[in-house]
Amino acid sequence: MMRFDDLFLKGLDTLAGQGRLRSCRPWSVEAGAFLRREGDGARVVDFSSNDYLGLRMHPQLAERGAQWGRLFGSGSGASRLVTGTIPAVRALEDRLAALKGMQAARVFSSGWQVNASLVPALVGLSRQVTGAPATILADRLMHASLYQGCAAAGVRPLRFRHNDMEHLRSLLEQAEGPGLRLILTESVFSMDGDRADLEALHALARKYNAFLCVDEAHATGILGEQGKGLVAGRADLVVGTFGKALGCMGAFVAASDAVCRWLENTASGFVFSTAPSPLVLGAVDAALDLLADMDEARAHVAALATLFRQRMSAQGLDVGPSSTQIVPVMVGGEEEALALGRAVEQAGFLAVAIRPPTVPPGACRLRVVLHAHHTQEQVEALATAITRARGSLSHG
Repeated sequence: MMRFDDLFLKGLDTLAGQGRLRSCRPWSVEAGAFLRREGDGARVVDFSSNDYLGLRMHPQLAERGAQWGRLFGSGSGASRLVTGTIPAVRALEDRLAALKGMQAARVFSSGWQVNASLVPALVGLSRQVTGAPATILADRLMHASLYQGCAAAGVRPLRFRHNDMEHLRSLLEQAEGPGLRLILTESVFSMDGDRADLEALHALARKYNAFLCVDEAHATGILGEQGKGLVAGRADLVVGTFGKALGCMGAFVAASDAVCRWLENTASGFVFSTAPSPLVLGAVDAALDLLADMDEARAHVAALATLFRQRMSAQGLDVGPSSTQIVPVMVGGEEEALALGRAVEQAGFLAVAIRPPTVPPGACRLRVVLHAHHTQEQVEALATAITRARGSLSHG
């Protein structure tokens, strides 16, 4: 035992007693939608990852990543403010800006890093230019990284009820003073799979002179015309990620040139962090080449999600407000969700149980994610496995 281990072990025991202890399990990725479990070699269909278009195993991404590695090196060397930016990365940022219909873009190493440093940079602008603190109006169910950004900025957000535009309107009417008003939300919410009312958000932001930030992590690549996402010019700033539909890792901000230049100078995740590897950005470049021609794959995913929701609802199972490729199967308590996840895995499917703090207590669920590589037969089989397991556990 090392010093202080007894304290950490007690903490872990507490998590275990709450049904909230997690561990990183060893899986090998195989072609298609399959994973193989290390140890016993069991093969399961992946219904948990965010690889919506199945691009992480696409050979074109691996080849372009290797090509950029040979040309530009495996690492960037330092922050871009120290070592500069290669022209290929600037060209990639231009492509990302065009994807979101914005003037400019900047790449970051992760979506968490973007959101955690974006909010303090915008709050700092309010204090510096207006001399007053910013008012942050946040959808209650926005991602934890945006809440981390609020904490880092030293600002307690005013939380509006999830997708409740009247509540947001009332908060905006009360937000007085010269400081910047920031609205923070997602276009697709990662745990419920529902969508923000972007038209109403855009209208409110215009009416009350608020700066609208939309995290498009779960829409970029998989939703909207040619995978451009759902914002379609209705936000002042968009965050997108590479680790989901684009099959890579990392993230980006798209906004006006002035906003991106401000973030380049004040967003701690950009200023103080080593820039993303050319190996990764080359793969992103290849993924962008593929997106425009993947409408058939996007339609296939949407059809599978609709089918799965129908099958669950027909069995009396709650799939929440989902309208996208993310479909929750609501369970309730931690132990029930874990037991259902284990039973489904034994049947040959990985649909991980989601528990607090990711979701509120009592709102545990299996988070089922549909991919372009899934077949209708696999979705039907998963629905059957969940229905049978739920019935067995209910009567057990």
